Amino acid sequence: MPYPPQNNPYAQAASAYGDAQKTDTDQRQLEGRILIKAAKMMADLQNDWDNINSEVLETTLRYNRQVWMVFYDTALENPENNRPNDLRSNIINLANFIFKREVDIMASPEKHKLDVLININREIAAGLMTKQKASEDASQE
Repeated sequence: MPYPPQNNPYAQAASAYGDAQKTDTDQRQLEGRILIKAAKMMADLQNDWDNINSEVLETTLRYNRQVWMVFYDTALENPENNRPNDLRSNIINLANFIFKREVDIMASPEKHKLDVLININREIAAGLMTKQKASEDASQE
């Protein structure tokens, strides 16, 4: 199925995070994989746009929102963590943009509006996974 079943999306998001955690020991890799999954779900939704309904749209966007809530909450709750303040601020601002965009999509559904959410998820995931690979390469030298 290209997008999540319509039963309990909260449990599904937690399950996806838990399943990915079992296979990925690195937090950055885990976060990248989850962002890619959310992007794929939205891209699948776009590709089947004529056959979706508001409930399917909401379920898919809810999954993405839950992923971004984790980033948002972490940025808010961990000011002393090793993230610089500007990075924390950027994460919070980006999450706020995503939340507003999702509200806009639900208010006036148009498939092209998903493009920016898909691109953000893919770009952030690529950055998380690239930095992980670069770190591994540097440590092997």
